Amino acid sequence: MNNVINPFVVSGKIPEAFFCDRREESVQLEKSLANQLNVVLTSPRRMGKTSLVDFVFDKPSIKDEYITISVDILQTTTFREFIFAFGIAVYDTIATRGEKWQKLFVTFLKSLSGSFGYDPVLNTPTFDIRLGDIQQPEDTLREIFNYIESVERRCLIVIDEFQQITRYPEKNVEAILRSYIQKLSNVNFVFSGSRRRLMEEMFFSVKRPFYQSAKPLRLEPIDRDVYYDFACHHFQCADKRISKEAFSYVYDTFRGVTFYVQRLMKDAYIETLPGKICDIDMVKQLIDDYVSENDSYLREQLSFISEIQKELLYAIHADGYAKGINSAAFNKKHRLRSPSSTQSAALKLLEYDMITRSGNVYSLSDPLLTLWLDRN
Repeated sequence: MNNVINPFVVSGKIPEAFFCDRREESVQLEKSLANQLNVVLTSPRRMGKTSLVDFVFDKPSIKDEYITISVDILQTTTFREFIFAFGIAVYDTIATRGEKWQKLFVTFLKSLSGSFGYDPVLNTPTFDIRLGDIQQPEDTLREIFNYIESVERRCLIVIDEFQQITRYPEKNVEAILRSYIQKLSNVNFVFSGSRRRLMEEMFFSVKRPFYQSAKPLRLEPIDRDVYYDFACHHFQCADKRISKEAFSYVYDTFRGVTFYVQRLMKDAYIETLPGKICDIDMVKQLIDDYVSENDSYLREQLSFISEIQKELLYAIHADGYAKGINSAAFNKKHRLRSPSSTQSAALKLLEYDMITRSGNVYSLSDPLLTLWLDRN
């Protein structure tokens, strides 16, 4: 049985030996948190934000000194859901550390006291809360924060896809969260988000509650040469090789997006036999296989958008980097219905994170979708 570990990790925590670069970013994040600064971490999706935070949180200087809490709010759609997800994360991380902290959790969360379960064998409360039990969201949130403040060790909390709070139907969620967070003395936050434009507006617009409340940290693609050296090293450790041409083809095809490069390197590592070299023909076949693997997922993704939105998506794909999409010339060229319908469709596609905008230039957000459209 072959027990060799594939060094190109694409899920879960990445061991330090298999973590590619991000030296500067990890130092910045660790230093900021150690100096009681909040951080707003932004990058396109699949660039490695979560892996970076996990990597830093797992360092002895952080793990041994702080309690780290992670909550992903991408799937939440209301303020109550946010509080529910946040409460579960806090309970699972802090309250489960011992009977004392379980009982304190119940003591602090008076607004939910009637909803907790009880384990008669262990003589401890159990987290048996349901979303519908949260009837006074602000009170419950305040109680959770008060509980965190009572912990003897400083807490570091990462809220992933933080821009999701702007989509909640409740008004003033940003202001409510900011009013509580700015009073905390035992907690620092990493506000992580993949919608860079929206996140920067939240934290760097003077009109928004979180204005200048966190230090910015942006993740760009890992440098091509650094990434190639990393790949070469791990291939060579297994008596394998990968040509620079093959690696560059993968890197360029997926625009340096970490998850996709890692996944293709993982597949290439599997397919390359000891003593052999991974060449450009192999990676082209692997990319084609990967696009086929995701065919159903991408078709389903497109099924959720309207015909007008699809027409605009295809037009942007055809141009690669589309300029002036609201102009009469662009709409005529791609036989779109009208500039006004194009503008409405663009807003929705931006909201769905299917396209991205830089100034007046639009492009598809996901290089995998670009490849699939090339083929279909």
